[in-house]
Amino acid sequence: MTDLSAFPITRRWPATRPDVIQLYAVPTPNGVKASIMLEETGLPYEAHLVNFATNDQTTEEFLSLNPNNKIPAIIDPDGPGGTPMPLFESGAILIYLAEKTGKFMPEGAKRYEVLQWLMFQMGGLGPMFGQLGYFHTFAGKEIEDPRPKARYVAECTRLLRVLDGQLEGRDWVAGEYSIADIAIAPWIRGLKVFYNAEALVGWDQLKNVPAYLERFVARPAVQKGLNTPPRP
Repeated sequence: MTDLSAFPITRRWPATRPDVIQLYAVPTPNGVKASIMLEETGLPYEAHLVNFATNDQTTEEFLSLNPNNKIPAIIDPDGPGGTPMPLFESGAILIYLAEKTGKFMPEGAKRYEVLQWLMFQMGGLGPMFGQLGYFHTFAGKEIEDPRPKARYVAECTRLLRVLDGQLEGRDWVAGEYSIADIAIAPWIRGLKVFYNAEALVGWDQLKNVPAYLERFVARPAVQKGLNTPPRP
């Protein structure tokens, strides 16, 4: 049996199946990237809830795996060379799992097309949508100065138009379903489900994005991954 005792995080979240991938997450737009990818690839894994309500992400055990105190994070007991592989950052996890399984990442020039749209999410959609959510839905909505919210509304609207254009004539961002979609679509869903901000960014004026989100959410692996690990 695989021994994961060298990883302090397993003291707080014991592995009942130490021979499978250990996922530490909560089902947020970032967190579900990893769970959806694990479901799509069929890799066996064990999910552990990192409860934000009790600040699990700031505990010594969690920080031992991700010093940046963000979810998701994983430990793959069967990493390169057969040794355990700890990993954080959702984009890095998606690339790692794609390369491990040979799924959802094409070869050659198409590989870089997928990677550029993955980076589009990580550097654009994710940070900008998150800021919009803060100023529209969470504590930032109490700030009287309208300029921060207006800035992020405008930028999120622009990014959605970019994505809408890319999806013209395509079912998926890079042609075939890939890790770029697994990164992007949860944030599009989050705009509606978490932030209730679709009216701000002209959702009804988008030609391709709404159907794209419907296609994504209809996938069985996505349905399961969106609720993994279950919230209390």
